[in-house]
Amino acid sequence: MKSKMLTVLFMFFTMYSGFSQDFQGKATYESKTQVNMDFGNRQIPEDRKKEIMERMKKANEKTYELVFNAKESLYEEDEKLEQPGGNSGRGRGFRAMGSAGGDLYKNIEDGRYLIKNELFGKIFLIEDDLEKLDWKLESDTKQIGKYTAYKAVAVKTVKRPNMQALFRRRNTDRKDGEGTKEKKVEEFIEKEVEIVAWYTPEIPINQGPADYWGLPGLILAVSDDVTTIVCSKITLNPKEKIEIKAPKKGKKVTQAEYDEISREKMKEMRENFRGGRGG
Repeated sequence: MKSKMLTVLFMFFTMYSGFSQDFQGKATYESKTQVNMDFGNRQIPEDRKKEIMERMKKANEKTYELVFNAKESLYEEDEKLEQPGGNSGRGRGFRAMGSAGGDLYKNIEDGRYLIKNELFGKIFLIEDDLEKLDWKLESDTKQIGKYTAYKAVAVKTVKRPNMQALFRRRNTDRKDGEGTKEKKVEEFIEKEVEIVAWYTPEIPINQGPADYWGLPGLILAVSDDVTTIVCSKITLNPKEKIEIKAPKKGKKVTQAEYDEISREKMKEMRENFRGGRGG
């Protein structure tokens, strides 16, 4: 296994040295996220539950385009036209509760990223340091399109909206003669998950979809416990030169500041939902 990894690294550096400084590429990725919704003890009609689940499923099946060179990349959603009467606002509302989903610019050389993201009608520009995962290179290979891809794994801490907190009724505990006290509900769930990535040294750059990067070759597929992202098309050195522009529009915040804003918005949304449903 060690000799195979040395071969992969040698291939990466050999091919990298042969790539010109103006090397560019464009890759299309299909992203799917599993939706596991627990409506708690709310009395929601089955047809309404089904409608909510279908909207969330649709909102979490997306196509992205990654444009890249050896130094920079820009990852953008390829937004499809909404169907007539599709009521797109609800889908955007579910997407807005995530910390990602907007235009993501990564600068590998500077170790920084920028995300332009809309959160309930307001545009934010999140700027922070790129997270460097401790990738473990493995010997497994598989074919993705016309490229041979190698497996790598890492452990990452993720933070996700707690959708159960939105739909559950107000839970209370009796406390000796003091009436009731509401149980604390976390708006976000934080946990460690295993990341599995497949990269190809045949495209010797450190880029990848979403916030993934740092492997000896372009990441063609990556998955965590709920989301799978797979490359479906690659164009290298297109005739028309690609201009990679970092997003500039929006209120500048750090990732921690944005997470706190998201948490407050989740609280507001939960209270509004309760008020509208008589929770």
